[in-house]
Amino acid sequence: MLDFENKMVEYWRNAKIPYPVHFSGGNEDQLIEIFKEISPEDWIFGTHRAHYHYLLAGGSKESLEKAILRGDSMHIFDRKLKFYTSAIVAGVAAIAAGTALGIKKNNGKNHVWCFVGDGAEDEGHFYEAARYVAGHNLPCTFVIEDNNRSVETPLRERWGDSGFKWPDCVIRYHYVPTYPHVGDGSFVKFGDKNAGGNSF
Repeated sequence: MLDFENKMVEYWRNAKIPYPVHFSGGNEDQLIEIFKEISPEDWIFGTHRAHYHYLLAGGSKESLEKAILRGDSMHIFDRKLKFYTSAIVAGVAAIAAGTALGIKKNNGKNHVWCFVGDGAEDEGHFYEAARYVAGHNLPCTFVIEDNNRSVETPLRERWGDSGFKWPDCVIRYHYVPTYPHVGDGSFVKFGDKNAGGNSF
């Protein structure tokens, strides 16, 4: 997994990936533990940063590499694996809740896992989905992957000392990302001609 991501990083550094790409890294241990609880029949919803999730779900390294090289890094999906992503912040939360509702109505045994970043906590879409799942006791777990760098701004700067207790259907883990947002982890303003590589 780490070897795969390092290979993608080298592609990016050598200008082989001229598209937006968000690398995983620093959260290998946490994800490996979480995926021990995920069965092959479960549904998985992820974000723009889903390389690790796809590989842990049983996805093909070759297919993932091809997707990244053609610019689809943020749009990974695999119907056979029940694996879907969205680059929209908290965009998968309501879909995950609806999928869990369908499972419950059909007396299904599988579970829904929805991975989001800490930036999703700032979105009403996520709050409403988590509240709905908790209120209707749906088979869905939301996993907040908190690297404390939503839009390059730490949580305390965004919300001060305010806190919020999520229902039991929400779990979170904190990690220090190897590559916070893009490329080598540096933040580059869009249009910066001196930046090199991908500019955002």
